[in-house]
Amino acid sequence: MTFSICVRERYTDDAGDDQVRFGVAVTTRLPGVGTLCPFASADGAVATQSRVNVELGRKGIAYLADGVAVDDALDALLNADEGRDRRQLHGVDAEDTFAFSGEACGDWYGQTVGENYTVAGNLLDGPAVVDDVAAAYESTAHGTARLAERLVDALAAGHAAGGDKRDDLPVQSAALRVTTTEADERVDRYYNDLRVDATETPIADLRETYETAVRGYEDAVERYATEESD
Repeated sequence: MTFSICVRERYTDDAGDDQVRFGVAVTTRLPGVGTLCPFASADGAVATQSRVNVELGRKGIAYLADGVAVDDALDALLNADEGRDRRQLHGVDAEDTFAFSGEACGDWYGQTVGENYTVAGNLLDGPAVVDDVAAAYESTAHGTARLAERLVDALAAGHAAGGDKRDDLPVQSAALRVTTTEADERVDRYYNDLRVDATETPIADLRETYETAVRGYEDAVERYATEESD
C-alpha cells in the first residue's frame, strides 16, 4: 500500500565537526501514513509498511539508540514477528542499511538498496516506482537543496511512475522526517517533520506544506533576529 525511502547523508557542520543527517519519506493510498510508517532519530531512519506493525518502527529506533546496528536490530524484530511474511521493513543507521520484503506482501512489491539509502514499496504499479524513487534521490544526493525537499522530489518520481496501483482509493497521505546528529537546536527546523494526512493530491500538498513551512521558518528567524539586534 506504500512506497518509502530512508537515507543517510554525512556533512560537516559550521564548527567543522562531522555529522550525519537521516531522512525518511513515505506515501500511500490511505489516510494518516505519517502516524504509522516513518520513524527517525539521531541514530537512523526506519520505515515499516505493508501490513504495518508500528512496533517494528518504534522498537527499531529504540534499538539503534542502544547501539545495535540497523541490520541486526530490524532482523531481530522480524524474527520475533509472527506476521513477518506480510511485512516490509527497511532503514539506515550511520554505517549500515537493511531492507526486507515478506513473501506475502501485495504484488508488485520489492526494494532496492544503495550505498546510503533504501527504498521499498508494495501494491505498486510495477518496479519502476521503486527504481525511479532511487534514481531521483541519487540524482540530487550531492546537490545543495535541503534533504526534506529532495525527499519530496523522490516521492514525486515514484508517484509519476505509477505509485500505489489502487486507483479506486482517492484519499491518500504522505509524510517526511529529517533528523541529525547535530546537537545545535537551530538545526531542528519546522520543515523537517511534516505530514499531509488526508488528500487526493499527497505529493503536491506535501510540497506546498514544505514550501510554506520553510517560508514561515525564515520569516520567524528574520523577525526575531531583527528584534534581538534592536
